[in-house]
Amino acid sequence: MPKDNPTSPEKEELGKLLFYDPILSGNKDVACASCHHPNYGYSEFLDISIGPNSHGLGSKRRFKQPNDIPFVKRNAQTILNTAFNGIDMYGRYEPETSEMFWDDRSHSLEKQSLEPIKAFEEMRGHGIDESEILQVIMARLKQIPKYQELFAAAFKEPNAITIDNMAKAIAAFERTLITNNSRFDRYMRGEEDAMLLSEKEGFALFKSVGCANCHLGPMFSDFKMHVLGVPENMKLPSPDMGVNDTFAFRTPSLRNLRFTAPYMHNGSLPTLRRVLEFYEDIANRKVRNEHVPVEKFDPLVRELELSVKEMSLIISFLNTLNDDSFDKSIPDAVPSGLPVGGNLD
Repeated sequence: MPKDNPTSPEKEELGKLLFYDPILSGNKDVACASCHHPNYGYSEFLDISIGPNSHGLGSKRRFKQPNDIPFVKRNAQTILNTAFNGIDMYGRYEPETSEMFWDDRSHSLEKQSLEPIKAFEEMRGHGIDESEILQVIMARLKQIPKYQELFAAAFKEPNAITIDNMAKAIAAFERTLITNNSRFDRYMRGEEDAMLLSEKEGFALFKSVGCANCHLGPMFSDFKMHVLGVPENMKLPSPDMGVNDTFAFRTPSLRNLRFTAPYMHNGSLPTLRRVLEFYEDIANRKVRNEHVPVEKFDPLVRELELSVKEMSLIISFLNTLNDDSFDKSIPDAVPSGLPVGGNLD
């Protein structure tokens, strides 16, 4: 945790209620949990997310009609283990500067937690300007006695309902969502039988063919930007050009992939096999995105040497990184009295 945001049970409890409370959205219909729900590993089974003016959960989520709000242009990454975003292979990381989002546009969970609230297609919706939305949310929270009590208990200061404190509380809750007891973790701690022989072979292949060039360290990510030329998602009206219009996106973690399909920054690849087939195409210099020619492919991925016969073993290894021992509890109610998690029915 950052030095200016030490955790506490009171702060975590407040953050959890805020995470599930749609009062944080412009039209009080979307919560953080709408797209990051524990039933789906704090992610969702959608390629790209659907925010305001919608209903349903996961793959059943749909826009209401009429609707003029666009899709969120990127896949909702899981919040599990975001406490460790930025960690390197030696276990070093700085929570104040940790990389967030597919394009690294925000650093630290505290700063990240505010961005979806401000985004039109994620939580803000129609009716409130981006420059005003956070102050509107503060005014709402200050009108609710329970939130007055919870903020005071969490931060032990007068006038505790502030934008910074809201961000700190949400981040404190998100840092409780850790999975570090997968079969792979147990194997690395010396439990030899935690992984099958085929899975160990897959781990060896994962390293030898080049996957570990970018997917390394405890979170299986270097948290850096790479150009891959991922196929476009046809739901979007224009190409997503990534960081500085380079078509580069941050390496995601490979933990808990069972909960995070479909894959890549725009959810364009539905299965792990399709992901590995895509990487095989890269190795064979095949273009899958007309806007990204071969010469723009990241040199690290051009070095991959992946064959079809190796894919099953690598997928077997990736499945050892799943761990469902995370907090799946959902509040019975939130202080605003609104539907928990937003309009999920």
